[in-house]
Amino acid sequence: MDINFNKNEDYNKLLLSELNNKLVKVSLGGGKKRIEKHHAKGKMTARERINYLLDDKSKSIEIAAFAGEDMYKEYGGCPSGGVVIKIGYVKGKQCIVVANDATVKAGAWFPITGKKNLRAQEIAIKNKLPIIYLVDSAGVYLPMQDEIFPDKEHFGRIFRNNAVMSSMGIIQIAAVMGSCVAGGAYLPIMSDEALIVDKTGSIFLAGSYLVKAAIGETIDNETLGGATTHCEISGVTDYKAKDDKDALDTIKNIIDKIGDFDKAGFNRSESKKPKENPKDIYGIIPKSRADQYDMYEIVKRLVDNSEYDEYKAGYGKSIITCYARIDGWAVGIVANQRKLVKTKQGEMQFGGVIYNDSADKATRFIANCNQKKIPLVFLQDVTGFMVGSKSEHGGIIKDGAKMVNAVSNSVVPKFTVIIGNSYGAGNYAMCGKAYDPRLIVAWPSAELAVMSGNSAAKVLLQIEKASLEKQGEKITKEKEDALYKKIKDRYDTQVSPYYAAARIWTDAIIDPLDTRKWISMGIEAANHAPIEKPFNLGVLQV
Repeated sequence: MDINFNKNEDYNKLLLSELNNKLVKVSLGGGKKRIEKHHAKGKMTARERINYLLDDKSKSIEIAAFAGEDMYKEYGGCPSGGVVIKIGYVKGKQCIVVANDATVKAGAWFPITGKKNLRAQEIAIKNKLPIIYLVDSAGVYLPMQDEIFPDKEHFGRIFRNNAVMSSMGIIQIAAVMGSCVAGGAYLPIMSDEALIVDKTGSIFLAGSYLVKAAIGETIDNETLGGATTHCEISGVTDYKAKDDKDALDTIKNIIDKIGDFDKAGFNRSESKKPKENPKDIYGIIPKSRADQYDMYEIVKRLVDNSEYDEYKAGYGKSIITCYARIDGWAVGIVANQRKLVKTKQGEMQFGGVIYNDSADKATRFIANCNQKKIPLVFLQDVTGFMVGSKSEHGGIIKDGAKMVNAVSNSVVPKFTVIIGNSYGAGNYAMCGKAYDPRLIVAWPSAELAVMSGNSAAKVLLQIEKASLEKQGEKITKEKEDALYKKIKDRYDTQVSPYYAAARIWTDAIIDPLDTRKWISMGIEAANHAPIEKPFNLGVLQV
C-alpha cells in the first residue's frame, strides 16, 4: 500500500470512530439518570423494547439516529428526535418498529419527531411493510406547538397515514406502554390491533387535571384511561399486558401468524462476499474531498464476487453504469467516477462532474433497469453538471433534464449512498432525498450542499466585501482572511453529514462496511410492494 492509502485509512477510521462515539451518546436518549427513573417505574427504555421485540442475532438498521442533533438547544435538545425507529425481523418477518423515547422530554413531539415518524410511515407505505408502534409519549411539545400541530406534514398527518395504510392492507400493531394523550390517542386506536400495559399505560383525550378544569369531574388517570378501563369497559384496546415484556411477547405472537405477502419479484441468487477486501474502502476514499480516486475500486468492494457487467463502458465515462449483485440481489448501479478520465476523442473529463454524454448514458441505463425490473443503486460523489460554453452549446441542460426525468419517473426501488460530494443539481440527478429513494444513507466522508465550502465561501466573501465597501469600510487583507474563515466555518458546519442527518435529509450515517446490509434489507423491504404502474418518461427532450 502507498503512503496516501495509509493516510486516507487513518483519516477515515477517525471519522468512523467519531461516528461510533456519537451513536453511543444518542443511544442514551435523555441520559443515564432519566433511564434509571424510567426503569424505577418498571418500564423498559425504547431501545430495550425494540431489542427485545426483534429476533435474537438478526440484522437490523436504524433510521435517523441523529435526528435533532444539535437542534433545539434552547429547550435542552432532543436526542434522536425523541423516537427510535428500526427495520428488523419479528418472528422472521421484516417489520419497521417505532418507539417513543420517554427519557427525552417524556416522549413529547418536537417538529423533528413528527418528521421522523412520518418518514417511518413513508417507508412502510412505499414498501407495504408491517409497522409496530410502541407508544410512550406526552404528546405535542407545547412550547413548539406552532411548528408541529397544524400543517400538512405535522402531527395530524400521522393519523391520516394510519387510515391510508389500513386501506392499503398494511399491518399496524400498537402497544401503549406509557402515556398516550390528546390527539396522540388516535394512533393506537387507528391501528389494526392495540395493546395496553396494566398500571403504566394510559389513553385519554384529556388527563385528570384537564378534565377537572374543563368539566369539574374529579377522577384519577388510571380510572379515566388505564388498561382495565379500556380493555373491560370502553373496548378501546384489544389486549391487556401485565408488563412491557408481556406486551412485546403478545406482539410477537400476533406477527407470527401473519400470512405471506405478494412479492415484487426482484431477482435474487445466492449471496457471495466481494473478492476484494471491503476494508480497503477506508484507504481508497481520500482525506480531501477535492482529491481523485477510482470509483471502480469502490464498486468492486460492494458487489458480490467483485463482479459487474458494465453498460456503455467506453461512453460517458464520468458516470459508471453497471449491473451487479449485492447480497444476491440483482441491482443496477449508477456511480460518479471521481477519477480524471480521457474520452476516445482525446478530451479530459473531470472526476465527479456530469457531462452531456454521461447524463445521456445514465438516462438510458435507468430506463433499461425499469424495463427489466432491477432496483437501482446510486453511489454519489458529484460536484454537479459541467458548465461553460461547450457544455451549454451541447445542450447540458437538456441532457441533465433527461436524467432528472428518468430518476423522477423510475418505478423500481431506488437506493442512494452518498460517499463524498453531493453538490447542487448533481444531488438531484443522482437521486437525492427529493427523488424518493427508498433509503438514503451517507458515509462519514459525505458532504451535502449547493457547492463546496471553499467555493461557497469565496462567493459569499465577495458579496460581504462589496456590502462593507459600499458602507465606506476599508477591507484589509487581515480582515478579508478573517471574514473568509468565518464564512467558511459556518458553511462547513452546514455541509457536514451530521447536519444533514439531524434534519433527516438522509436516513443514516453508516460505516461503509454496512452498505451491503442496508441495500440488501432495503430491497427485501421493497420486495413486499409489487410495482403497480408502468415506467413512463412523459415528454422527453430527445
